Amino acid sequence: MEYESTIGLETHVQLKTKTKMFCSCLLKTGCEPNTNVCPVCLGYPGALPVMNREAVKLTVMSGLMLGCRVNPHATFDRKNYFYPDMAKDYQISENGSPLCIGGGVEITRPDGTRKLIRINHIHLEEDAAKINHYASTSGVDFNRGGTPLMEIVSEPDMESADDAIAYLTALREMLVYAGVSDCNLEEGNMRSDVNISIRPRGAKELGTKVEIKNMNSFSGIHAALEHEARRQRECVAHSIPIVQETRRWDPEAMETSSMRSKENAHDYRYFPEPDLVPVELSEAEVEEWRALLPELPERRRARMVEEYGIAEYDAGVLSQHKENADWFEAAAKGLDRKLAKQLCNLFMGDVMALMNASGKAIGECAMKPADLAALVRLAAAGTINGPTLKELLPEIFEKGGDPEAIVKERGLGAVSDASALEAFVEQAIAANPKSVADFKAGKKAAAGFFVGQVMKLSKGKADPKVVGKLVAERLAKC
Repeated sequence: MEYESTIGLETHVQLKTKTKMFCSCLLKTGCEPNTNVCPVCLGYPGALPVMNREAVKLTVMSGLMLGCRVNPHATFDRKNYFYPDMAKDYQISENGSPLCIGGGVEITRPDGTRKLIRINHIHLEEDAAKINHYASTSGVDFNRGGTPLMEIVSEPDMESADDAIAYLTALREMLVYAGVSDCNLEEGNMRSDVNISIRPRGAKELGTKVEIKNMNSFSGIHAALEHEARRQRECVAHSIPIVQETRRWDPEAMETSSMRSKENAHDYRYFPEPDLVPVELSEAEVEEWRALLPELPERRRARMVEEYGIAEYDAGVLSQHKENADWFEAAAKGLDRKLAKQLCNLFMGDVMALMNASGKAIGECAMKPADLAALVRLAAAGTINGPTLKELLPEIFEKGGDPEAIVKERGLGAVSDASALEAFVEQAIAANPKSVADFKAGKKAAAGFFVGQVMKLSKGKADPKVVGKLVAERLAKC
């Protein structure tokens, strides 16, 4: 019998707020353990939570980006469990009445087909503290405890590890675009629990679900899902029952192993949080937050292709990072499609190379969008040639400046006057009789040598196209 996988993800996203969910402790990475803490996030008896309004706003904005319905009356609950990472022995979360309901993320599969991955709901909660394990001891760092954490729960609509990664990639891109989170996997800003089961192909009823906890790399999630799908198929093939449980992924052994039996909601003894009032949202407030949303990345890619005439691949690379796309569009403003395409080529090649070499994001360099647009215009008009543009670009990237003023001040304008260039051609031919003989003997590459000599004599200012034409004409007379 052929079996198919059904996969659902619970993705935890730390929100980009200045302070924690229920207290005023600062959120800052890299601090000494247990320095950004207070009685509230340490769970001291009698310490009362105060809700972070910005966290509610960012969660609602996330839901709007994903097409969710916003719940105007959301409530918080206590999720009771005993573990060192939650000192008060319960987590404040949303169980029965989450902020956002429904919605979905559309993915593109490798074969080009599209699939909608439905969202069940998005709820808001506080993150647990971080447990660090050492050689013979473990320590709990409460700096992370109380961080606003958004949990995005999908429906089991994914059928493969590739589907899961496509979903997470699209989800991450949308959340970063909206500015709600950095979604930095290495720092734990985005972590996923994955749920996977198998069933006979075409069956309606879901199989027994197995959860794999808290993975923070896409490669790890992909490998864990591939392994677990194989393991469950092998269990069925050998008549071994699949049990509902939580498993951990071992990246060294490249396999999952059992942690504990899977908890159900009643195991946590949820009850309403008595120290917090419900979140009441007006339609006007939701619409105010909707107005802050950026254009969806996918729509932006399609528009950039149409508006600037650039390739789909280029639009995809540019739009991966909102800052890059914003900067490019600011530079392309006012350029025709031909110049916009030249600008895109320059940005994708030389500018990104400078960013990589310097370690600077585009917003951190001294060059302004208008500076790069000016360089493109100068080159297109023949005022400067390609080598001069390449020479100026690193300087303007590091120091800024008006390209037109720099070209004028330093006399870097391209030499395209035929009479001036003819003198350089004659000088080059007179100084290299052997190369002339080589050309006459059929070595056509000698023409390129003379072009190079003329460019050297003009100190790189000559227009290569004009030089090439003049050299060809002069050599034909030899």
